[in-house]
Amino acid sequence: MKTQNFKNLFKATTLALLIATSISTNANIPKDQIIAVVGSTAILKSDLDQSIAEATHKLQAQKKPIPPQNILEQQVLSQLITRDTQLEQVKKYGLKADEKSLNDAVLKVAQQSGSSSLEAFQQKLDAVAPGTYELLRGRVSEDLLIQRLSQQQVMSRIKITDLDVDNFLKSPEGQAAVGSQARVLHMRIAGNAPVAEIENIAKSVRADLKNSNDVKAIEKKYSTAQIKVDGADMGFRPLSDIPAELAARVSSIEIGQTTDLITAKDGIHVLKLLEKKSNDQKALVPQFETRHILIKTSEVVSAENAKQTINSIYNRLKAGDDFSTLAATYSSDPGSARDGGSLGWVSPGMMVPEFDKVMQNATVNDISQPFETQFGWHILQVTGKRQQDMTSEYQKRMARQILGERQFESEYDSWIRELRANTYIEIKDPNLDPKQGKS
Repeated sequence: MKTQNFKNLFKATTLALLIATSISTNANIPKDQIIAVVGSTAILKSDLDQSIAEATHKLQAQKKPIPPQNILEQQVLSQLITRDTQLEQVKKYGLKADEKSLNDAVLKVAQQSGSSSLEAFQQKLDAVAPGTYELLRGRVSEDLLIQRLSQQQVMSRIKITDLDVDNFLKSPEGQAAVGSQARVLHMRIAGNAPVAEIENIAKSVRADLKNSNDVKAIEKKYSTAQIKVDGADMGFRPLSDIPAELAARVSSIEIGQTTDLITAKDGIHVLKLLEKKSNDQKALVPQFETRHILIKTSEVVSAENAKQTINSIYNRLKAGDDFSTLAATYSSDPGSARDGGSLGWVSPGMMVPEFDKVMQNATVNDISQPFETQFGWHILQVTGKRQQDMTSEYQKRMARQILGERQFESEYDSWIRELRANTYIEIKDPNLDPKQGKS
């Protein structure tokens, strides 16, 4: 997805050195120049110079041509403006980067530069110029917030219906993505005869192919000195291995049907779909038929009282009392309590880690000892286990992911255009404004 990613923007030590150099250089500049205003933010000449240095270094490292100076300046300034329009929204929504995420992100940058810890990285950067580490940390924080903002704003604009998913999974791209395979008969008709004559033979080949799978007999029947008919059973192969145009035709027909005539540079093609199957690899997921009793702490139930209550219920269960009755009477989970504590069939990862661990390690029909999660104290019982084929669900989830990524690109671009259109932007230097300056 098209999001701001700090790994792409920051090249560890190289960027840090550029920042450090900028700090040292700017310290000797008595007065900076405002070259653009974005909302409540001013972009300084020093900001532009530093960003141009970063962009130039990146292009050189990638061995890409560097645009003429005026074009490069306009492009870099446009990127800074876009960034600041997003940061204006970050301020508007009051987004803050949590320390753990920020530390993890900076540590990744540190590791890319060969530093094993944040402390070592800070010492390394500040040895070049004091304040470099905090400046880089601030830049990483901004990128994290821009990433979160874009995800929130753009994802809310993406709409994918069940029909969209079904249509995608029926398409050649969708079937290739989920590993669909097809067994196809392929006939090709070509030669030096007039086009009309070749088309007439092709129509006859198609008519015969509808009622017969004997491609060699059809070959022999219609091949002449001027027209050659080639037939083959292509066997099972992934749709992704079949030319896209042919795969699209195969995907639109049912088993036993033939395609219309397909005209190509090398002749006329006709295909017949014999069989279709999905990838043999099934997505089998363990599931646990689970029920539980939950005792929550509250203003009237202290942590100690909750623990005493769950222990009392546990003793009654071990003595033979009915699980469903006790769940209906005492459980603080109203949804499951009404059904004797039943949670139905639960897949790994659906519950909090503490619950998940006890559930997966449980022996069928045994009563677990009381255990605590963020929701309170639990007792659970697994009454059944099974391997569930979740292939269809996973394929639909993957289709939504692919369609979402595809929509994200266009929606992101639309969102950025709207942001810029709705933000006050003033470029002070006409030479930096593509609408005014000379290109």
